[in-house]
Amino acid sequence: MSSSGVLAYPAFVRLWLSGTVSWLGSFTFGLALQLLLIETLSADQTAIGFVRAAQWLPAVAVGLLAGVLTDRMRRRPVLIAADTATALATGTIAGLAFAGLLTVPVLAVLVAVVGSASMFFHAAHQSYLPQLVPMELLPVANARVEQTTTAAEAVGPLVVGVLVRFLSAPVAILFNAVSHAVAALLLASIRVHEPTPARQPDRQLWRELREGGSWVYRHGTLAPYAVSLHLWFLANSALMTVFVFHATEELGLSALTVGLVLSCAGISGVVGAGLAPRAAERHGVGRVCAAAAWLHPPAYLFLLLAPAGTTGAALLVAGQLLHGLGSGIKGPLDLSYRNAVTPDRLRARMNGTIRAFNWGSIALAAPLAGLAATAYGDGPVIAVGIGVLALSALVLTLSRFRRAEMPAAYA
Repeated sequence: MSSSGVLAYPAFVRLWLSGTVSWLGSFTFGLALQLLLIETLSADQTAIGFVRAAQWLPAVAVGLLAGVLTDRMRRRPVLIAADTATALATGTIAGLAFAGLLTVPVLAVLVAVVGSASMFFHAAHQSYLPQLVPMELLPVANARVEQTTTAAEAVGPLVVGVLVRFLSAPVAILFNAVSHAVAALLLASIRVHEPTPARQPDRQLWRELREGGSWVYRHGTLAPYAVSLHLWFLANSALMTVFVFHATEELGLSALTVGLVLSCAGISGVVGAGLAPRAAERHGVGRVCAAAAWLHPPAYLFLLLAPAGTTGAALLVAGQLLHGLGSGIKGPLDLSYRNAVTPDRLRARMNGTIRAFNWGSIALAAPLAGLAATAYGDGPVIAVGIGVLALSALVLTLSRFRRAEMPAAYA
């Protein structure tokens, strides 16, 4: 499989570039949002958990609906609208912060707008990509996307650390708004014809919702994969709710140092994504994904054990390198598999269903983790998160998904 083959498809290249710019903004937003809360609004773990929940709560409210509606529409206009809405919402956050008018409740509302737009964006993006490259190049295309995504994950926190250190958190939020505006313009330049999905005469919202859910949770390999992924998001949400606060307030690390630490996951993620296609060819998608899932629990053990100061920062770096490697290997493979085995008419609903419950897990875990950390400390929350990550890996390892292979053609 040649990685250069995907570059022969200009529409994919433009989608790839727009996604890279968009993800660079997204990976600045998470850290910038928490630093905005901590440094500008003097928020504690409970407030951080509340705002994080607001970002992901739309997954429960509109996630499944986003999949149904996206399956009814052309995907490119949905992507453009989502990036535009995100740019406007984050630009408003920055403007209010500059004016001294931003409050935690107002921030939560605007963050919910960002979360809603993200649901439509991801349902459309994951379903649009298979239309732009042939089946045999899909794992490579997703690996290239994963590499630039994880590169953005590496650069984003570093950019935030620099911007917050030398300018302010609102400037870092403004950077996010500009990146999404540029991404929308790049998407608008794609010129490949995308047919409008045929209107079904018996189209009913509830029936279409059930059809998408049934496809995922009655499928022999997609069902255990989805459950494992939901558990991973539940644990990761709890861990990331306390990560920045723990690193800055308990371990005494600066915003720039935290940005450097988090950027390490992106660096190793690029390496992992580069290894993923060949590893899957040799060992199978399922086995490689199951093995990669076991890299996450020990990665966060470093966070639990880290002392204050330089030694603690070094342990956090080691943990993030391990975490990024696991995500980089697993991400492009499981995404390629689930889109390859799902018919195009169901892809947005499949992706929307899985993402709705993933992000719903974040919305549930974030406020609970914030409250628990405030009441009992960060340590117990981190320990429980590690346990749930191990359970997620175990589900994948013991299920039929471990024997999953890429099909010869799209479903």
